[in-house]
Amino acid sequence: MTSGQAGRADQEIALPRRRHGLQPQRLLITLFGDYWFGRTEHLPSAALVELLGEFGVTPAAARAALSRLARRGVLESSRNGRRTGYGISAEAFATPALRRGAKRILSFATGPRPWDGLWRMVIFSVPEEQRDARHAARARLRWLGFAPLYDGVWICPHDKAADAAQSLTELGIRAHTVMTARTVPDIPQGVAPIDAWNLDDLRARYDAFIGAWEPVLRQARDGAVPADEALRARTELMYAWLHFPSLDPELPAELLPPDWPRARAYEIFAELYDSLGPPAETRVRRIVAAHAPELAPLVRHHAHRGP
Repeated sequence: MTSGQAGRADQEIALPRRRHGLQPQRLLITLFGDYWFGRTEHLPSAALVELLGEFGVTPAAARAALSRLARRGVLESSRNGRRTGYGISAEAFATPALRRGAKRILSFATGPRPWDGLWRMVIFSVPEEQRDARHAARARLRWLGFAPLYDGVWICPHDKAADAAQSLTELGIRAHTVMTARTVPDIPQGVAPIDAWNLDDLRARYDAFIGAWEPVLRQARDGAVPADEALRARTELMYAWLHFPSLDPELPAELLPPDWPRARAYEIFAELYDSLGPPAETRVRRIVAAHAPELAPLVRHHAHRGP
């Protein structure tokens, strides 16, 4: 370590304020995906409890999360002597929604998307007694990039019509219509399609993301983020970034104000997520090694911008 690195190591790392109360079950799935992706070996429950402890999750809450995920079929458990282990179940790994979600996250904001000038429109109706289905439909449509122009009328600038129809069908919503539309030129619009999104709020969210994580990126470039902080920061960075695919369907540049901050936010996310990967992997490997030394060499992080 150089003297400059030693001086930085003595300084307090100015990471963004942590969000307390990260949901333990989601944390577990995120950690499996980030450092144990595709592995069939089961990690010791004690190692998983200690990993969640890095995020302030109590041992009791961690064990409860493991138990609940196992009951739901997301995790499968095994016994090796007195040691209990857990891994992602084959059924959960093969879930179509999981694959669609991963594809959406990995492709979001990676570059400009051409726009054909057409809007995909979904019109649906859900009876009052099926409130849960209505809530699920709205969540899925937002994730696909749709937003409500009017009540029951959702639009998207990209060709996600087939995905929308499939999602509504999976939810048992039969009363839906999917179509392609174009605004009529030279006719004043009472409400323009782009008004389905609050651009001022979306810009503010991107600006807040940039303001919070750009200083951390500078620290990461200097090698000033230790392994334990890297693990927490990398996970919280992913949680912060995951909001944007539901808020912004990569709205076409033709419809946006100049200097739109999405590209800069993506640059920060991708570089920081990848640069924090090696020290975060080191932290996870150390924790696993304390409980199962034979499994520690199998811990691997994956990069956003590559394999």
